[in-house]
Amino acid sequence: MYKTNKFTRLLLFLFISNIAISQVPEEVPNTQVEPVLPELQADMGVKKDSTPKFKKLKLDGIAAVVGDYVILESDIEKTLIDLKSQGAMTADITRCGLLGKLMEDRLYAHQAVQDSLLVSDDEVNLTTERQIQSFVAQMGSMEKLLKFYKKESEASLREDINKINKLRMLSEKMQGSIVSEIEITPEEVRQFFNKIPENERPVFGAELEISQIIKQPKATEVEKRKVIDKLKTIKADVEDNDAKFSVKAILYSQDPGSKSKGGFYSITKDTGFDKTFKDVAFSLQEGAVSEPFETMFGFHLIYIEKIRGQELDLRHILIVPEISQDALNEAKTELDSIRKHILEGKYTFAEAARNFSDEKETKFDGGLLRNPITYDS
Repeated sequence: MYKTNKFTRLLLFLFISNIAISQVPEEVPNTQVEPVLPELQADMGVKKDSTPKFKKLKLDGIAAVVGDYVILESDIEKTLIDLKSQGAMTADITRCGLLGKLMEDRLYAHQAVQDSLLVSDDEVNLTTERQIQSFVAQMGSMEKLLKFYKKESEASLREDINKINKLRMLSEKMQGSIVSEIEITPEEVRQFFNKIPENERPVFGAELEISQIIKQPKATEVEKRKVIDKLKTIKADVEDNDAKFSVKAILYSQDPGSKSKGGFYSITKDTGFDKTFKDVAFSLQEGAVSEPFETMFGFHLIYIEKIRGQELDLRHILIVPEISQDALNEAKTELDSIRKHILEGKYTFAEAARNFSDEKETKFDGGLLRNPITYDS
């Protein structure tokens, strides 16, 4: 009985406690925060992060600085691409090795400026012009060349090539200045060669580095006048008597490249022709015949057959004034005199070329003949 009453009281106590708890008001705040509705966010000043996330991309970087010259990482890549395009074996060339070569070139160029070994703008521009003409001949047009080098304009391309050429020419001048002061005896060469194991000795084919001095005999004013008068007669016959310009070209032109075709050429402003020739051609209207004019090749007459946008179909006649034997002898005598002074040590071959050669393309480079594509000598 005792146990039953005790158990009954316990159940009764739990039952009353449960009733009491269920009647307690909910005063404890809810710790589960509900998400704020979107329409309430604006009112509460709460904004979601709407900034787009971008992936970081490195466009370029500085690999080294030598004096005033900055070498970018892209310069290393460009050099590697240029070497591949020239057919060089690049399998064993490392980025570190290329960077070292670029730093060395800029170090020489920097020191050349410090030592006042300067390069004239005329030298640089002439070299650049020769290279661009060669590149255009390979690519087919200036537009294709600009697209290949990813340039917007010819001026931008020329500026870049000028910088490269000036750097190279300064570097070469400095290297030449250093090497000129070094004297190596035949015995030193033999000792160096004998230290190389026989199986490691390189085999070289016959190679020549050629420089030249050109003297162009001058025609007399009398001979020039004869040619001009002859071209004026041809012009009058075409304009006044309806003579065929193509027939006149076959009969009188001395241009081997177009004589058999009646003097025909199809050109654009990017064609690697003489600048004066192109300037005259593009100044004419369709059907017009030019006045006689002179270039380094002789005297010309141009007839514009067809204008197609930026392309011209033209015919031309080239006549070269006759060079007298006296003029030939005078040029030969001058070359003999130059040769004598070089042998006597009065000046070097390169100095003589710069001072006396008539060939603009090579004289500023000491008469050195270079591959127009790789620019190797």
